Amino acid sequence: MLKKPIILPEGYPFIIVALLLGVIGLWMKWYYAAVVPFVLAVYFTYFFRCPPRNDKITPGDDVLVSPADGTVVDVCHDAKEDMFLGQTCHKITIFLSIFDVHCNRSPMEGKITYQSYTQGKFLPAYEEGVGFENERGAIGITGKNRSILVILIAGILARRVVSWKNLGDSLKKGELYGMIKFGSSTELVVPRNVEITVKKGDKVVGGITVVGRVKEQ
Repeated sequence: MLKKPIILPEGYPFIIVALLLGVIGLWMKWYYAAVVPFVLAVYFTYFFRCPPRNDKITPGDDVLVSPADGTVVDVCHDAKEDMFLGQTCHKITIFLSIFDVHCNRSPMEGKITYQSYTQGKFLPAYEEGVGFENERGAIGITGKNRSILVILIAGILARRVVSWKNLGDSLKKGELYGMIKFGSSTELVVPRNVEITVKKGDKVVGGITVVGRVKEQ
């Protein structure tokens, strides 16, 4: 199971630069101006946090957990998915605000059998249709008797989709596999034999909140 420090290394450049600007401001005796970069350094430290949850993952082979922290902004029950699954699916869209944890976790155990990265625009992540226009990274996970697709979508502030796993790698349920810097959204696309257990407006926690349950065949 992949482990990451409580403060992600991806945030170090932002934190260090902000601190340096604050120190320069103090050295130049721009005391009031120096407050701004110090506040930003605190925020960047908060934003790039990665709470340890590997021992808190919701168990059960028949349940799918949320891939991200955030708010469910849409649940579509007739999404056409031609990228990986090639069928009509359920799609859950989760919006991650700039105050949410931005680490993404695998909804189930399996192997990455599909991976893609697409450059695009940087529209607000909560707007309808951004999954087709914005920068995004997708992974297809194949497990026991099912496959799912998870798509990380960059938002208006986000400028990079980060992946810590590659094609062919195995994932444990709830394992960390990537992040998006700053505001973004995550889409989870699952087959129709999965019963969706969340609705629009629900708050979800990555690796813990159950978002779907596989129906008995």
